[in-house]
Amino acid sequence: MSMLPAVLNHIPALPEAILLVGTCAVLLADLFVKSERRGATFAIAQAVLLLCALSTIFIQVISGTDRFYLFNGLFVSDVMANILKLAAYVTVSVTLVYTRQYLLDRGLLKGEFVALLLFALLGMMLMISANSFLMVYLGLELLSLCLYAMVALDRDSAASTEAAMKYFVLGALASGMLLYGMSMIYGATGSLSIPEIAHQIGLLSKDGTQHAFLTFGLVFVVCGIAFKLGLVPFHMWIPDVYHGAPTAVTLVIGTAPKLAAFAMAIRVLGTGLLSLAHDWQQMLVIMAVLSMALGNITAIAQTNLKRMLAYSTIAHMGFMLLGLLSGWVGGNFLNKPDAYAAAMFYTVVYVLMSAGAFGMLLFLSGKGYECENLDDLKGLNRRNPWYAFVMLLLMFSLAGVPPTVGFYAKLAVLSAAVNADLVWIAVAAVVFSLIGAYYYLRIVKLMYFDEPADPAPAPGHRDMGMLLSLNGIALLVLGILPEPLMSLCFVAIRSL
Repeated sequence: MSMLPAVLNHIPALPEAILLVGTCAVLLADLFVKSERRGATFAIAQAVLLLCALSTIFIQVISGTDRFYLFNGLFVSDVMANILKLAAYVTVSVTLVYTRQYLLDRGLLKGEFVALLLFALLGMMLMISANSFLMVYLGLELLSLCLYAMVALDRDSAASTEAAMKYFVLGALASGMLLYGMSMIYGATGSLSIPEIAHQIGLLSKDGTQHAFLTFGLVFVVCGIAFKLGLVPFHMWIPDVYHGAPTAVTLVIGTAPKLAAFAMAIRVLGTGLLSLAHDWQQMLVIMAVLSMALGNITAIAQTNLKRMLAYSTIAHMGFMLLGLLSGWVGGNFLNKPDAYAAAMFYTVVYVLMSAGAFGMLLFLSGKGYECENLDDLKGLNRRNPWYAFVMLLLMFSLAGVPPTVGFYAKLAVLSAAVNADLVWIAVAAVVFSLIGAYYYLRIVKLMYFDEPADPAPAPGHRDMGMLLSLNGIALLVLGILPEPLMSLCFVAIRSL
């Protein structure tokens, strides 16, 4: 534990303070914005994100590999938190660019969307820096409440309203399960602090009665985390919410919150409940295999792109679990740094791929037209060859085809599983990955070998198109040179 001088003892929480003040400024400024494009609102939001990024980099530079605790141990600032926060800023900034024209065309471009997105980011940041169950739950509820409201943004759409109701009811149930599990662990350990819980569980591990009590609470905690990650059997909300929500909101749900959910899993399971790894590893094994199986097999039957990508999300979160569950091997944690770094790498790469995939759907959607069915991509190569190539890169990366970064991400988590003597799970993952390649390559076939239903050029806007191009090229560059990002993830995990 490192201590800062008294004058500077709140500097590590500077990004959160900037974001909170900046979001309030966005709300106030939007009252005076008359333009339908809301240029001032978006400019302020992007400036706030830039300030948050600069302050996070400054904190990382002055702290190095040290960890700082604030607010009586509720909040922690370390390398992993800073890297994940920077990834979240970039993702939210990209989201603002991708969603702007889509929302404008549908009359949904309002200051409320930007404010809710920034408040959701604040919730993610609290989850990423949580050092207590109390902070985990506070950040989770702030994030969830913002997402519920965003799903129901289009009040005139029955599908959006239905999706928001389903998400709210199931999300409340999952939050209740998580809170109940935390209360059980608090009852056994007498603390909400994650490091203190880890210490107390180590002392109680030989007590059979207390171990059973802790395991009972652990089950509910794992269920709550599984819901937020969208793992089987807690996946039922994902297809309906992804399909029913406006595509712009689907992009929000499917990207940055995954970073926060990963951080929550690492903080709670990989740090606080590490002594119970033998128990939660068995649960994660079952959920990982079921998620990869159900996600990849069910996605084949989908004709709606958003539902297909929803089941793809379930499968990818199953792959990410391969890294999380491979840290504990035969009673030791020697594989932990490599395994957790692989899981972190996979999560960051998945967010990049998902942002590009949903961004392409937004790019190809026009006023009064939704690009969300497989047939809408027919003949895209003849309408716009460059963006067909970008979509090809996105699909290849999601399928894990070299030389894209999706291949390296899958290779990393599979290597972690093999090193943990979980060869059968690695073999099952490869089989399900081959099955999943079918529905990604089917999109490539539609774009390059089918006649276009509409011969008109693909719609879209220059700023979106340039960013989408960078997104696609980044997947290729990171696939050829994955070492810098993987090294960052390894340093982040080692700092824990």
